Amino acid sequence: MKINVEVDCTPEEARRAIGLPDLTPVHDRYIQMVTDAMEKGVTPELLETMTRAWSPMGEAGMNMWRSLFETATKKS
Repeated sequence: MKINVEVDCTPEEARRAIGLPDLTPVHDRYIQMVTDAMEKGVTPELLETMTRAWSPMGEAGMNMWRSLFETATKKS
């Protein structure tokens, strides 16, 4: 036997129905931070902070990112 159930609801209603938290304030804050960073321009310190967050391998990860940027910006 096969039973099909269709539920017509918004993503917000589905989130509430299965008990997931409302992360709208976190999302809004993240978007504001990204917008602020883009308006101020990218600084070397910002790039370093971002790459440190992206490289879970510590110094080895930083070296990988550094060599990637050096290769990308190397003049021929």
